[in-house]
Amino acid sequence: MEFLLIIVVALLAIIAVVAIFNYLGNRKARQAEADALRNRTYRPGDPFSSADDDSVYGDPRQLKPGDLVELRGETYAVRGTVRLTQDGYTWTENFLDTGLGSKAWISVEDDPDLEVVLWHELSGVVVEPGPGTVEVDGRRYHSEEAGTARFTSAGTTGVAASGRMAYHDYQAGNERLSFEDYGSGWECARGELLTRADYRIFPSNPSDQNI
Repeated sequence: MEFLLIIVVALLAIIAVVAIFNYLGNRKARQAEADALRNRTYRPGDPFSSADDDSVYGDPRQLKPGDLVELRGETYAVRGTVRLTQDGYTWTENFLDTGLGSKAWISVEDDPDLEVVLWHELSGVVVEPGPGTVEVDGRRYHSEEAGTARFTSAGTTGVAASGRMAYHDYQAGNERLSFEDYGSGWECARGELLTRADYRIFPSNPSDQNI
């Protein structure tokens, strides 16, 4: 009987020791979890950021003379870039050329989301900016924004190295119409809003690209 009592006491002691170790282990795990939550650094991010797309298609904000742009299967070279600034807000316009007679411009701005527009110059437009609506080639456009901006240019752009310009932008759905004056009178261009799938950028010096 005495031997049986000793066995029971020993078992109870073992159970007590195991319970203590389990308690201490769980307490340590809870403490570690609490410390991790306290020390975790919150890094807020824009859920609509285009950073992932930039890494795949290239960042149009970084376009510069010498880069290549593949636009719907056709390859263009960036011959020049105009950087414009108005009240601290900056956007760019890039002159594209295939070298085979096809020329265009791409404008790039964040307002607040990335907007890339493909522009083709129009000739023979007799209307001038100013009215709330204008009609060109049978399409009615509504005034969107007008103002003046300072600019600097690099490469071949057809404008001065720096100065001031005036603009008046119109819109009709996804179509754009822009009037710009760099000092020699109004010039008109029609624009088309591009999606990420429409273009891909190949920088002339990839190390310069912040992607």
